[in-house]
Amino acid sequence: MTVSPAGLLDALGAVLLDKERALRLILSGFLAGGHVLVEDVPGVGKTTLSLGLARLLGLDFARVQMTADMLPGDILGSSLFDPREQRFVFHRGPIFHAVVLMDEINRASPRSQSALLEAMAEGQVSADGQSFPLPKPFFVIATQNPQEHAGVFPLPESQLDRFTLRLSLGYPSREAERRLLAGENRRPIDLQALADAALLRQWQVEVAAVFLSPELQEMLLALAQHSREDARVRTGLSPRGLLALKASAQAWAFLAGRDFVTPDDLRAVTVPVLGHRLLSGASLSGDALTALLMQDTWGFGP
Repeated sequence: MTVSPAGLLDALGAVLLDKERALRLILSGFLAGGHVLVEDVPGVGKTTLSLGLARLLGLDFARVQMTADMLPGDILGSSLFDPREQRFVFHRGPIFHAVVLMDEINRASPRSQSALLEAMAEGQVSADGQSFPLPKPFFVIATQNPQEHAGVFPLPESQLDRFTLRLSLGYPSREAERRLLAGENRRPIDLQALADAALLRQWQVEVAAVFLSPELQEMLLALAQHSREDARVRTGLSPRGLLALKASAQAWAFLAGRDFVTPDDLRAVTVPVLGHRLLSGASLSGDALTALLMQDTWGFGP
């Protein structure tokens, strides 16, 4: 495989038109070894994006439609009695795919949502006293309906914290929709793999080696400390969130073809990484609160 990260981005951009920043954020989350939450209204291309990404990456894909009556076993798998072997055998669920789309995750009950915690944090599933490793790489893309939609359960803080990035696709531009009507976008079913698991693991190793200077490390530490001391913040940045911010900035720099992180890389990823983690004691959204903390600490906003 000889494709470059930029080439992969270009190919994905032919599937989902006019969404370069969103696509770069999603690939950053993947290369950072994390998972991505996409919050948007139905019909803007979330499933198309997920399937197209899996095909281009050369990874197997599963889509799980989350519903209120779903059980954890529907995601993880369950043990069934095998009459021939006279014992219970664990049958793996859809979580054992390399790329998993959890569609409308907040329509599932908190019990089913919690089934994802171990898989997303540790890359394994525990069942019947055994641990089953998940594929490497392993990537969850979850979609979330706006909270005002009927029949949704808000994601608890522990679940939100498992997502490296949160973003919204939004509606396409008029020109992009004109191209869509003309059939100029590529369909996921027509895509050929441009990468494989070995190349992707290599990229993830290279991302982790992207240089973060001591000065930028101090910027991250200052932001984390400020988030824990500011009276507007009810829940400050956790160490997991701090590491997610570092890894995402490294991945963003890698996709730009650099082996070092710049302040602009931090600017690009901070709100998507922290906006769903920081809780305000006032009437501020997480994104707005993050922007204020960036301005206070770094002297610039998103």
